[in-house]
Amino acid sequence: MFVVIGFLVSMACIFGVYIFHGGNIGVILTALPFELITILGAAMGAFFMNNQMKVVKASAKGLGACFKGSKYTKSRYLELLALQYDILQKARKEGLMAIEQDVENPDQSPVFKKYPTVGSDHHVVEFITDYLRMMVSGNLNAHEIESLMDAEIETHHQEAHAPVAAIARLAGGLPAFGIIAAVLGVVNTMGSVGQPPAVLGGMIGSALVGTFLGILLAYGVVEPMGGLMEQKMEESGKEFLCIKTTLLASMQGYAPSTAIEFGRKVLFSDVRPNFAELEGHVKGKK
Repeated sequence: MFVVIGFLVSMACIFGVYIFHGGNIGVILTALPFELITILGAAMGAFFMNNQMKVVKASAKGLGACFKGSKYTKSRYLELLALQYDILQKARKEGLMAIEQDVENPDQSPVFKKYPTVGSDHHVVEFITDYLRMMVSGNLNAHEIESLMDAEIETHHQEAHAPVAAIARLAGGLPAFGIIAAVLGVVNTMGSVGQPPAVLGGMIGSALVGTFLGILLAYGVVEPMGGLMEQKMEESGKEFLCIKTTLLASMQGYAPSTAIEFGRKVLFSDVRPNFAELEGHVKGKK
């Protein structure tokens, strides 16, 4: 919603002031389709040349996610922390081998089924169960698991950052493509020097629309979307960091209630539940 509102406010201010000061919007509207095809066509062609198909698909998915609300809410993190608490509490009371079936078959696990929001997220479930499996096997110590977690989180960060970087490069190239469109318009104008001044003025004005559109699309549309994608990427990384911190605290001997406190503390303040909220949620799920 805020993306659409921001776009409308931006366009209204730019074109509204132009019209208010006596600008001829007809010149822009006449040149708009041709300049857009030139600029966007060239930009998309370069975008496909510059990125692997997996990055292109991830970029399209990321841009689509910009128009949706964030799924990383306080209620989601309450579920995540409560899920980890239940698993760690079960392991503490009954032994690590008691959670083996939960780890091997999370789809059939009553613990994971109790928390449908995070329990249905494949990436979250896989991350939790992979490291719980290592804890059950007992072959790795806390420092080795922490190093492995860091490597996996860094890989996730690199994959998530690839579409952000691709959109940033696209934004950087759009002004140049606008200049190309403008130069072509000037070339066309120079080939019509015998025309009356009024006609030449209109042709020059149409040519300059290319420069205007390139800059507008870069800094008024694409770059803000890329910035929003980056913020959403950082949100997704926090979830894995929360899991990592909680599991490592448990491996270091802390009780489940204390371990989830470690995980709670790494969350962003706007979605971080306070101590009473988390305690109440955990007790309510028993």
